Amino acid sequence: MGAWYWIGVCAGLGAALGVLAVALVRDVRVALPLALVAGGGAGWALEEWSGAIAAAVGGVLGAVGASPTVRGALARGGTRAGTGLLVGGAAVLLAALSLVPVLGYLIALAVPVLGVRLRRRQSERHAGLRILARD
Repeated sequence: MGAWYWIGVCAGLGAALGVLAVALVRDVRVALPLALVAGGGAGWALEEWSGAIAAAVGGVLGAVGASPTVRGALARGGTRAGTGLLVGGAAVLLAALSLVPVLGYLIALAVPVLGVRLRRRQSERHAGLRILARD
């Protein structure tokens, strides 16, 4: 396998580490530096500079993408331990899937896209109830 494979693995692994950081810390402001450092370190171990950059970018994208999921689950009554366990399990699954060629790149791109979609849906979901509350 060439360098493109390992860079993709680093990007997917960084995204998984970002998701794991949000699952453990639950605050994106604290999870972003953790994901950046953890992703950069893991990427450096696998592919030196190119892997470190890919994993650091993937870590930031993973943390930003997983934040609406964790915040929404906790706001709707989910427990901290349960949310952390489920999102942490998803991070482990993402890390395993990043070993498949090309999936690491797709994971690093898909996690923030899904997070943005979730964030947009949250504001539209209960708009009708707000209208009823004004009467």
